[in-house]
Amino acid sequence: MAMSLIRRHGPRVVRELTRSAATRPGRQSAPSPGGNQVTRTSPTATHARQIAYSPSLDGAADPGEVVWTWVEFEDDPSRGKDRPVVVVGREGPALLGLMLSSQEHRRDDANWMSIGTGEWDGAHRESFARLDRVLTVPEHAIRREGAIVDRGQFDRIATVLRDRYGWR
Repeated sequence: MAMSLIRRHGPRVVRELTRSAATRPGRQSAPSPGGNQVTRTSPTATHARQIAYSPSLDGAADPGEVVWTWVEFEDDPSRGKDRPVVVVGREGPALLGLMLSSQEHRRDDANWMSIGTGEWDGAHRESFARLDRVLTVPEHAIRREGAIVDRGQFDRIATVLRDRYGWR
């Protein structure tokens, strides 16, 4: 029962606590255009790693959790936006993640897959994970934890990463 309560309400509590910390005076909500690159982007196959579901609402991001971070636009790295990212692994101290989008046209794109809805989207819109582009995100660049992805949703992502991109 305790785990059920943690899974159900924990992400919201953590999100609210981190949101209030992120809005303190003097904190920059996102990198300035042309500033230091926060995330690195590369083809998913070049980061083939072992993938395991291990969410834990302990303040550190773990595979199976959705976090928010600044993601640069591919066509203009001087611009970007704060967006949800599902954590799928680690590379040393950095996180490996797949960005999420709620744009409906992603449904027909083979490089995106639906993962359903979750607490990371306040409007509870269907979300899509981008499979062909893995983000390497420094732990300090995480803005807040958004939610835990359901085990079934995560397993579907893991299956595609294993089958298509050689993850283990």
